[in-house]
Amino acid sequence: MDAAGLRARCAADIEARGDGAYFSGQPWLREAFLAVPREEFVPERVWWAHPRTDGLYHVIDRADRPRAWLKAVYLPLAALITQIADGRIRPEDGPTARADFTSSLSCPAVVVDMLHHLDLRPGDRVLEVGTGSGYNTALLTRRAGRVVSVEIDPRLAARAAATLHRLGHAPQPLVMCADGEQGHAAGAPYDRILSTAAVRAIPPAWPRQARTGGVIVTPLATPFASDALCRLECDGRGGATGTLIKSVRFMKTRGQRAEVPFAALGWTPAAAAVAPGRPWADYTVTVSTSGRQRVCVRSEVVSTPGRPG
Repeated sequence: MDAAGLRARCAADIEARGDGAYFSGQPWLREAFLAVPREEFVPERVWWAHPRTDGLYHVIDRADRPRAWLKAVYLPLAALITQIADGRIRPEDGPTARADFTSSLSCPAVVVDMLHHLDLRPGDRVLEVGTGSGYNTALLTRRAGRVVSVEIDPRLAARAAATLHRLGHAPQPLVMCADGEQGHAAGAPYDRILSTAAVRAIPPAWPRQARTGGVIVTPLATPFASDALCRLECDGRGGATGTLIKSVRFMKTRGQRAEVPFAALGWTPAAAAVAPGRPWADYTVTVSTSGRQRVCVRSEVVSTPGRPG
């Protein structure tokens, strides 16, 4: 099966899943998924994200196993690792025991679900944090009016920009090499902000650079052995409020890799307590205009978003 056929099968498999919104109610997203060749954004060598029985993460090399490589690109739940240890471990060196992954192509199902919750409108101005391969950026350009994508790693930024330019995506996104936690103030205000890396605390720059009613979608670290997809609506004054949606797993931004007690990140004791069966929607996330984050459960009193905290 060729790339177009695998892409169509992947889309059908995603649609058949019952654990997310995916393409539902957003036909543009399915059209974009079928139109953008994900394989063009995948390096020739990538690591499989799960170790084999030898305990090593093995490399899928397009030159050696072209069909296996292409099939892996379009597995709905397969993330492909494109960087380990900030590039100090090279795929050409073969299998590795190192598991400090620092960049990847997220699995197609998660990419689609995040874009669904971003709820892009035609012409929206978008800030993307974490360009990575540029694949997600390409999908955004199919709907947005202007995309500013920020990538902290200069090699990843250069490769993504070159791929996007070669494929001629219009409108051509602006790919910046910078710290995405700081956003890109020169392009603000944004209608939508999407982070493809997890954070422990919402960077204050994000809601401060969003329009009134602007939406932020990002993976947020939780005390429950996974991240959670977080969706916030911004008040236009630097505050935001929202909720958690579902469990996801993402690499952290470079500035937030170090572990921090969840109490210091604004999680209340009730929110941080393990509560089997509690739905993610019961968690409320707020960011004050001063940048303070608070995560609580609905039964707790929540200060009004936007007030200094």
